[in-house]
Amino acid sequence: MVMRHLLVDHARQRRREKRGGPAAVHVPLEVAVILSPEQVDEVVAIDLALNRLANVDERKSKVFEMRFFGGLSLEETAEALQISPTTVVRDWRFARAWLRRELTAGGDGSGPLAAD
Repeated sequence: MVMRHLLVDHARQRRREKRGGPAAVHVPLEVAVILSPEQVDEVVAIDLALNRLANVDERKSKVFEMRFFGGLSLEETAEALQISPTTVVRDWRFARAWLRRELTAGGDGSGPLAAD
């Protein structure tokens, strides 16, 4: 969750800069990420969609966050949430499909979550 918030905060700051905000971004070196303008928009869109998913199913949102933002394996995610790896697989698939639908304008599956 912390990594997600750091990435999203960084992306939002980059967005503000595009609109003439403060020029200096103070991001600790250990979390510094170079994002293209397209990636900035995608990170913010994913965060907003992930918040909507959390309102529908918090566990699926956590599974997605741990796998996508945290880079945890199926087994690590299962252990952290104290659920079975099979449940992680189901939640991961559901969350990706749900977020893909939320993030694609035409529903064609070509958004930031289209790749497996």
